[in-house]
Amino acid sequence: MIAERYCDREREQFLLELDAVHLYWFAAEDEGRTEEPTEHKIRKAREEEGKVAKSQDVSAAIILLFCAVTLALLSSYSLEVLQDMVRYFVYRSVEIDITEDHTLLWVFYGYFIRLTLPVAAVAFVAAVMGNLIQVGFLFTTKPITPDPKRVIPNFTRFIQRSFLSLEAIFNLGKAISKVIVIAALAFINIRGELPRIINLATPAVEQSFGLIAWVAFRILVQAAILLLVLSLFDYLFQRRQHREQLKMTKQEVKEERKTYEGDPMVKSRMKQRMQEMLSRNMVRKVPEADVVITNPTHFAVALEYQRDRMHAPMVTAKGQDAIAERIKTIAEENSVPVIENKPLARALYAEVDIGEIIPERFYEAVVAVLKQVYQLDRARARLW
Repeated sequence: MIAERYCDREREQFLLELDAVHLYWFAAEDEGRTEEPTEHKIRKAREEEGKVAKSQDVSAAIILLFCAVTLALLSSYSLEVLQDMVRYFVYRSVEIDITEDHTLLWVFYGYFIRLTLPVAAVAFVAAVMGNLIQVGFLFTTKPITPDPKRVIPNFTRFIQRSFLSLEAIFNLGKAISKVIVIAALAFINIRGELPRIINLATPAVEQSFGLIAWVAFRILVQAAILLLVLSLFDYLFQRRQHREQLKMTKQEVKEERKTYEGDPMVKSRMKQRMQEMLSRNMVRKVPEADVVITNPTHFAVALEYQRDRMHAPMVTAKGQDAIAERIKTIAEENSVPVIENKPLARALYAEVDIGEIIPERFYEAVVAVLKQVYQLDRARARLW
């Protein structure tokens, strides 16, 4: 008994601590979340909580690629600024006392801004573009709002799950892949230029600097392109993880449907009431019909077609068994043609509700029936 009470207390304490952490620390199946998230759940997570499927590697690869290209395009400009800066400080170093004259600090800031601002601006644009490509326009401060519940739980099982989870293994493989890719690219590029690199002691400084810059640029661009390709796999994985975190229990799905779509029992009763009202009204619509198509004993469907305001015939009444017999009786009393067509009557009764235009796939069959009705009308007119 003592052991059972101790286990009960431990279980209660564990559940209390469990309520204080976010569900994304657990696998969806462990929490009974086996249902795919609804569109409302996904939209709520995006707009209210800022949770979206996004890969940081995609943005990082785009930033690296754009910055490398920008450095290459502005290489002449950057070199001129650097030369001008070195020349200025060398000349000024013998003219002033740097401990008393603080103008050099502002001059340095000026050169620093001229060198870094173009690259920083391109990096900012690339970062924004990388996020827009993945998630579209979304602004929310929810992800950066302090939340104590996001602290990693201090439980052994959570730590084990964090280290042995699929996401941890994937991230480890991703990090190793990056190292291998960058190392391989550096090895291939340096090895290809190794004879020229060995002889860098003889050429001029400008030629040596140009060779090293060209090799570094190629490594940067090639690495950025390959990392961008690898980041696509990370993006697909993050999308899968995002949907996994948003999975719902069956009870949550039922509650959401009740909230946003209404109680199924209430909807069923409302639909039944609506059908009863339509059944009462259709008795008045049968005399206005152009034809009644029958099964002939089980189904009856009344069709009306007015060319000036309808683009196709409309079902004005339909019924089964006793109601079908009543529709046929009313049609005969009001001289509405009754045509027997078993497959058409059965299909219209099953697929088209009262007040709806018939679907396009029934046009040919209904046109054949209407031609038969018009032929009967012409025959009657000749008899009169």
